[in-house]
Amino acid sequence: MVSSWATLGVDLHLEPSGSGGLRRGLTDALRDAVRSGRLAPGTRLPSSRSLATDLGIARNTVADAYADLVAEGWLTARQGSGTRVAAGAPTGTPPPAGPGPAPSRTPARPAYDLVPGTPDLAAFPRTEWLKAARRALATAPFDALGYGDPRGRPELRTALAGYLARARGVRADPDRVVITAGFSHALGLLGRVLRGRGVRTVAVESYGLDVHWALLRAAGCATPALPYDGLGTDPGALGEAGAVLLTPAHQFPMGTPLHPDRRATVVDWARRTGGLVLEDDYDGEFRYDRQPIGALQGLDPDHVVYLGTASKSLAPGLRLGWMVLPPPLAAEVAAAKGRIDTVGALEQLTLAEFLTSGAYDRHVRSARLRYRRRRDALAAAVTEWAPGVRVTGIAAGLHAMLRLPPGTEQSVVQAAAWQGLALHGLAFHRHPEAVAEPLDALVVGYGTPPDSAWAGALAALCRVLP
Repeated sequence: MVSSWATLGVDLHLEPSGSGGLRRGLTDALRDAVRSGRLAPGTRLPSSRSLATDLGIARNTVADAYADLVAEGWLTARQGSGTRVAAGAPTGTPPPAGPGPAPSRTPARPAYDLVPGTPDLAAFPRTEWLKAARRALATAPFDALGYGDPRGRPELRTALAGYLARARGVRADPDRVVITAGFSHALGLLGRVLRGRGVRTVAVESYGLDVHWALLRAAGCATPALPYDGLGTDPGALGEAGAVLLTPAHQFPMGTPLHPDRRATVVDWARRTGGLVLEDDYDGEFRYDRQPIGALQGLDPDHVVYLGTASKSLAPGLRLGWMVLPPPLAAEVAAAKGRIDTVGALEQLTLAEFLTSGAYDRHVRSARLRYRRRRDALAAAVTEWAPGVRVTGIAAGLHAMLRLPPGTEQSVVQAAAWQGLALHGLAFHRHPEAVAEPLDALVVGYGTPPDSAWAGALAALCRVLP
C-alpha cells in the first residue's frame, strides 16, 4: 500500500509482504527518503505515536523501525530532542548507470515560500479593485490619459495625504507627495538628488536589504552601518553623514521599534546638522498587540522624508509607492523624476478611488486579522515543536524572527532548502560592516503562502528547527 505521511509531506511506499512485514517496509521507506534527500540531515521526525496514527499502523511498528535506523546510523534519538535524521547520513540520488541527459542548472521552485517581503497575493481584493478601476475610469478627466505631472495624479496625492495623516500621523500636503513605482524607485531618486546636493554618506542600519544599500551606493553615496542593540539602531554614531535610512516603526528584519529616546535623538541630529532622515514605513498598517507607532515624520516634516508603498498592503506588482517630502526637496525630486510619469495614471486613479471609497481600510482590517492568525499559529507551533527556539519581533508586520541556538543558522537554512522551503537566515540581511552582536536566527515571512498552503508551510518549517 502507499501511505501518505501528511506529517512530513512525503509518500512512503510500505510493502507488508515478506518476513519483515510493515516494520521492514517502513524501515526501507525511511531509509530511502533519507538517502534520496527528501529527508535532510537534522530533520526532526514525528513521534512514534503521531506517525503511527498518520499511517494507520501500530505504534510499536514505528518505534521498532526508528530503533533499527538509529542502530544503522541513519537516525539519532536523544531525550528531549526527539528523533532526527543523522547529520552524517549519506544523501543524494546515486548517479545513473549509463549516460543520460545533463542535469538542469535551474534550481527547483520551492514548495513553500517563507521569504519576507511579500503579502498573500491570493488574497488580493480583485472584485473591489475592479469596481474601483471601473469607477475611476468612468470619471477620469481626459487629461488623465496624457503626459502627467511627475509628482503623480492629484487625485491620488490628495487621497494619500488624507489617509496618511489619519492612519500614520504623517503631516502631509498633496503638493509634498510624489508618487513612485515602488520603494526602490523612490530610493534611487532620493539618492541622486542627495548626491546632487553634495551628500556623500547615507548611514544605514546594521540589518536590512542589500538592494537598498546598493541603490544608494550606485548614486555615489557611502553606506556605513550604524550600531544596533536592544534599543534598536543607535543614531549616536551618525557623525558626518548627510542622511540616514531607518525603519523606525518596525525595524527590518529585527522586528523592534526604535526606542523613543533614539527617535528624539535622530530628529535632533537632523535639525542640528541639516541632515535628512529617510523613513521606510514598509508595513505601517499591520500592528497587532500594541497601539500603532506613529510615523517619525510627524515629529519634524522638514527633516524627515516619509516613504511608503502598496506592496505589503495590496501587492508589489502594482508598482505604487509614495514619498512625503520637505517642500524644497519635493521640487527637486519631481524634477529628477522627469516630465513623463513612470506610474500608470489608471493605476493611480484606481488606488485613489480605493482609498476614498473605504475599500482600502476594509481590506487592511481583513488582512490584519488573517495575518494575526497566521502569526499566532507560527508562535504556537514553534513553541510546541522547537522549545529551544525563541520567536521575537511579532507585535507587528508580516515576518517573525526565530532566534536559534548558537551555531545552527547555516545548517537549518540548508535543511530548509532540502525540504523545498525558501527562507532567509539573519546573516542574509546583515550589513558587511554591521556593528551588532552576531545572532543565529531565521527571518520568516508568514504573509506569502496562500491560506491553502499555510499549514503545510508551517509544518515544513517546524521539521527543520533544532
